[in-house]
Amino acid sequence: MAAETPVDETLWAEFHRVVNMTSRELSEWLRTRSADPDGEPLPDQAGTPIGQHVLAILRKRRVDLDEDDARVMRKVVDRVRAERREDLEPTAGQAHWRHRLMTVGHDPLKPA
Repeated sequence: MAAETPVDETLWAEFHRVVNMTSRELSEWLRTRSADPDGEPLPDQAGTPIGQHVLAILRKRRVDLDEDDARVMRKVVDRVRAERREDLEPTAGQAHWRHRLMTVGHDPLKPA
């Protein structure tokens, strides 16, 4: 019998709908965002904790997710829904708004 996962099909699908950046794109963004004139953190330390967690989730299979992953997935879905239209059509906005969303894996300028 297969192990139960705390992430149902609906959450899995919605998370992957709102997180429209690939793990490579997100990883590069987190490293870019964390770099400063004095240096750059190690790749696994770049970005915010939630950004790093989203990156880790993108690299997992659904059956390998735990309750903490499910909590972060719900938080990301709720955040993107709160700041975007439901259709997720490409939308320009202020740079800090876009960058904040990109930190959790959603680029508002990228087609849905």
